[in-house]
Amino acid sequence: MGRFYFDEMQKSGRWSIAYICDTNPKSRELAKKISPGTKVVENENEIFNDPEVQVVGLFALANSRKEQIEKAIKGGKHVISEKPIADTVVREWAAVYIAENTQLFTTVNLYLRNSWYHNFIKKYISQGEIGELAIIRVCHLTPGLAPGEGHEYEGPSFHDCGMHYVDIARWYAGCNFKTWNAQAVRMWDYKDPWWLQCHGTFENGVVFDITQGHVYGQLSKDQTHNSYIDIIGTKGIARMTHDFKTAVVEIHGVNQTIREERPFGGKNIDVLCDLFADSIESGVRHPNLPTLKDSAIASEYAWEFLENAKGNDLPAIGDMQTLEKIIERRRTMKNGYGLLQHT
Repeated sequence: MGRFYFDEMQKSGRWSIAYICDTNPKSRELAKKISPGTKVVENENEIFNDPEVQVVGLFALANSRKEQIEKAIKGGKHVISEKPIADTVVREWAAVYIAENTQLFTTVNLYLRNSWYHNFIKKYISQGEIGELAIIRVCHLTPGLAPGEGHEYEGPSFHDCGMHYVDIARWYAGCNFKTWNAQAVRMWDYKDPWWLQCHGTFENGVVFDITQGHVYGQLSKDQTHNSYIDIIGTKGIARMTHDFKTAVVEIHGVNQTIREERPFGGKNIDVLCDLFADSIESGVRHPNLPTLKDSAIASEYAWEFLENAKGNDLPAIGDMQTLEKIIERRRTMKNGYGLLQHT
């Protein structure tokens, strides 16, 4: 993820990249080639102890983030973090407490909140085009990251990736979850479920269902995906689909029928970085920036849904031999979903 942030910050011209820290020697060599004017270090404390550094970006694995957030705040630095903000719920809430007891700015990459399509839909919902919000349906199925490839500190698929969809459903509803029931599958006999569907209610009575899994045709000759949000009101509907290149929003409202098509926007890191730069320059935290608390809440609910699924029938379908074929194929793939970047 650090490479994505580096690219967007360089494009914007608003940031000076003072340091790049990586514990991998080959990655440090690459960093020196990509950014010869930047100091490349192995010891993160050089960054936290430098009084001229205004902002630190935390893009390593989740087990490092709580302590890094603590060091950054202690060093008087603003923080941009990947999610989740720690490797356990307890440590996530400890990071939230640290962030909420400082005047420094912190944010986390809950990228769907910064997408043009969700903000477009929410605007028309607020105008009453679909009546009262009643049902939120989210689906995100791709081949994606295979079990055992990495990210173990981030948890199974529904936590690592799925917490984005837990968060965006809560963002639309405007309140916390009240009830839920989850069903999951241990694909390829892996120890953790890699597909999960959860439905339930929010505290305001809005109903939801979320389906997420990196199980969608892993060995297909031609890979595909199925990703959408479908929002149903008492009078109309709003929905979005995308192909990772173009997103299409359709509003079937009481006064307007709208079809909007624009570039997908990827992880929207450019938007996050610009909002954060605006905040630092103005001295006022931008209201659209996701908070560390938002991340902790989404993470905790994702873990709750996974735990709930364990209490229901949790079938294991497929075998480890198939999983080995999937991982081997992904090692040599040039184009695919969620491929790991190699140095």
